Amino acid sequence: MTQSFSSFPIFSDKVNQYWLPEGDRPQPGLYRIVTDAGLPSSRSVMLLDPAGSGGFLTLLPEIARRAGLQPGSDVDAHTLFEALRLADVRLNGADHLFYFSKKEQQLLRDESFTATVRQLTADDADAFATFVSEAPEDDMDEAFVELDHWLVFGCFVEGRLVSAASMYPWSGTSFADLGVITLPPFRGRGFGRQTVRAIGAQALKLGYEPQYRCQPDNVSSVRLAEASGFSRFGTWDVIRSENE
Repeated sequence: MTQSFSSFPIFSDKVNQYWLPEGDRPQPGLYRIVTDAGLPSSRSVMLLDPAGSGGFLTLLPEIARRAGLQPGSDVDAHTLFEALRLADVRLNGADHLFYFSKKEQQLLRDESFTATVRQLTADDADAFATFVSEAPEDDMDEAFVELDHWLVFGCFVEGRLVSAASMYPWSGTSFADLGVITLPPFRGRGFGRQTVRAIGAQALKLGYEPQYRCQPDNVSSVRLAEASGFSRFGTWDVIRSENE
């Protein structure tokens, strides 16, 4: 039996209007072909799989013509990926897209946070530098947490910064893209969750939509997103650049 859309989280209009083309959604297993002449080269092909429905392939008109894909048509996955292969279009690899549902956003707005979780400023440079020196290098590269980002929060244990999250406005939108790192000895104790929720609450107060992205095989990151109250909106993939 097909699960109804009503059983899935309700996201803000901001999220739905940005990601979902107007009109009905395609049925699960199918992809709606959408052309957009205004796409930048870095996103000239985008594949969106929203939870609970079929997906959308949005691409430049000339690439659609090259791939033999008709705008407005619904195609199955095999047809879609074969068309992209014949057009020599390679995708980069999907990311999960997480957002707070409308219900969770209201809970965040009413939530209180302990004094151990707070916004970081330039005055926290020494504590942040120590944090970076103790964090795994691969985690720092992947999470992209920086003290000079638009919004930065941290969680302290006995004066030591053990978890940090930062946000920056994403791609000219009012989405605030989030990265978070917790030092390995302090994982599994809720510090990352507290930090994520605190920075998410502040972003909402400032009129931004918190956005959490991670690769599907990053199990620990997926678990943190869900533990922090995020719901999966879908997966999103883009064309691979020539340098990758």
